[in-house]
Amino acid sequence: MEIESVVVFCGSKKGNNPVFAQHAKELGKLIAMLKLKLIYGGSSKGLMGILADAVLANDGQIMGVIPEILIEWEHQHTGLTELAIVPDMHIRKKMMYERADAAIILPGGFGTLDEFFEMLTWNQLKIHNKKIYILNSDGFYNHLIKHFKQLHKEGFLYEPIDEKVTFCETPIELFNKIG
Repeated sequence: MEIESVVVFCGSKKGNNPVFAQHAKELGKLIAMLKLKLIYGGSSKGLMGILADAVLANDGQIMGVIPEILIEWEHQHTGLTELAIVPDMHIRKKMMYERADAAIILPGGFGTLDEFFEMLTWNQLKIHNKKIYILNSDGFYNHLIKHFKQLHKEGFLYEPIDEKVTFCETPIELFNKIG
């Protein structure tokens, strides 16, 4: 399947490591350069805002999807190509999944993990077969990767995690794997 759009899940905060913001900016530029449409959470804050600003600065196309409850809290991005305001988080996630051909996970908090795990679960259940990429910026997801290996070792996964998720250390490596 040719990838025309990607959903990116990431933090509405920047985190403490400057590499996270650097990678979000690089990723946004690459998304625009590859003429991929970005689907994301619609915020102007944190890594989400950095990513969106980088896509827009490079003439890219963006669809933001934000639930009504988060409009004020996350400070919706006002410069997007398209913004969908939806009633709740469940509709937000479903719309983001449906509109994207692949998913990229950057550093983030509970919301990022929730979105990632739901998409991964749906992939495992064959609800979709979209590729999932984790950008392991400066080892942010090393503990999670170790836990995935533990899940496999203990017999809780149907197949090794690397058959469902592609792990990358840099935005360039990620796009070399997508292309």
